[in-house]
This record gives sequence, C-alpha cells and structure tokens, in this order.
Amino acid sequence: MNKLALVTGATSGIGAAFAERLATDGYNLILVGRRKERLDAFAAAHPEVSVTSVTADLSTDDGINTVADLAATEPLDLLVNDAGVSHYMPLADLPADKARELLSVKVLAPTLITRAAVGPMQARGAGAIINVAGMIAFSGPADKSVMPRRAAYAGTLAHLVAMSQALSAELDGTGVRVQVLCPGVVATEFHSSQGLDLSAIPRMSAADVVTAGLRGLELGEVVTAPGVEDVSLLDDVFRADLAAFGGQSVELASRYR
Repeated sequence: MNKLALVTGATSGIGAAFAERLATDGYNLILVGRRKERLDAFAAAHPEVSVTSVTADLSTDDGINTVADLAATEPLDLLVNDAGVSHYMPLADLPADKARELLSVKVLAPTLITRAAVGPMQARGAGAIINVAGMIAFSGPADKSVMPRRAAYAGTLAHLVAMSQALSAELDGTGVRVQVLCPGVVATEFHSSQGLDLSAIPRMSAADVVTAGLRGLELGEVVTAPGVEDVSLLDDVFRADLAAFGGQSVELASRYR
C-alpha cells in the first residue's frame, strides 16, 4: 500500500519539487495550492499514483480549515508545510493586508495544519512533518548593512524553527518525527514573483533542497540546513540558545541595577 503525503504550496518551487520526488518514491499525494491548473496538470502527468488536488488559499480561514480538516482525517505518513508568500520588505513598507497574508500563510496555516495532523499521527504511532522555513530565520542579529531588510518575513521563519524544535521534543518517543527545513537562496519563482532578479546569484536547486529534507529525516535531524556543510555551526547556535535560556535568574541582572 502506498504511503500518503500532503504538500502545501505544491504548484511551484520547493513544494512542486517535493511533489515530484514523492510521486517518484511512490507516495499517493494530496497537493494544495492556489493555481488549480497546475495541480490538475501534475495529476494528469502522474497517473502512476493517486493525486488529490485541493485548491485552497492559506491566507484565509476557509483555506486553512479545509486543509486542516484533511490533515486530521486522512492517514498521512508525511505532511510538508511549504506554502509561502514573497512579502519581503522592511516592516514600515509592508502593507497591512500583506502582513496579514504573510502571517496567515507562514505562521497560522502551518501551526493549525500541523496541530490537526499531530494527534492522528500519534494515535497511529508514526508520521513525519516537514516545515519549510529558511536560513533567514537565523539572520535576526545581522546589522543594518545586511540587505534587504525583512523583519516580518524573518520572524515567521524563526517561528517555524522554534515551533518545530519544541514540537519535536513534545513528540519524543511517539514515532512522529518533526523537521524544519532551512534552505538558503533557491532557484524558484519566489523572488521573481516580487520583481527581484537573482539570476546572477548562485542558487540551490529545489530538487536538492528536497533531497536534503528527506535525507535529514532519515538522519534524525530536527533542523536541516541544506547548504551548511559544517553542522557544528548549527549545534553552536542551539547550545548558545539553551545556555541563555538556562542562565536566567529571578534576580535582576547587575547591568540593570
């Protein structure tokens, strides 16, 4: 019997690459996206597996609820939360409606869809969740010379990192695995959709990102960074996080007295 995967953001970029790879690996698929014609074209091109196309806008409550209901009721082996929007600008320049869309797609949707999937996966004693974030999640300490500025976007990705790490700990011993996938610059439509031309910049392929994500699951990684060769750099970040967390006290720090 084929395994079943649900992939959001499946009409382009990393989500489409996940769909291609998982179909090749024999998964039946539930593919979510806004562009029905692309979902239908994918289904027609892959008669070897079952493909359910779901046209949903994850910036809306209705879209999120539709996909969360599927995550709760379908026997998913794998959930890939990849949907994204390219609202990539300084906070003062980010229109309120685009800020809401960004937070809905990259924070609210993956949180609620994951919430819906986790309980049934625990009950079955198996399953995996991949939340697609990015290395920008680690860019918060960068000074003003680092461009472009993208406070809200960076914050949404940092949410996915912290949520995935904490959720992995919650699910320890249940048979359910959690990963946050953090690529750098990837050759997709993401930047061009916002009018950014990155054709002269070296970029990783979406297929390589998917390869890293699936291999990272096999390796038991919670944070997978496809372009980081020295994994000790990530370990150093997380050890420093825990050192700061553990270094707190109920006494006011001396520098504030």
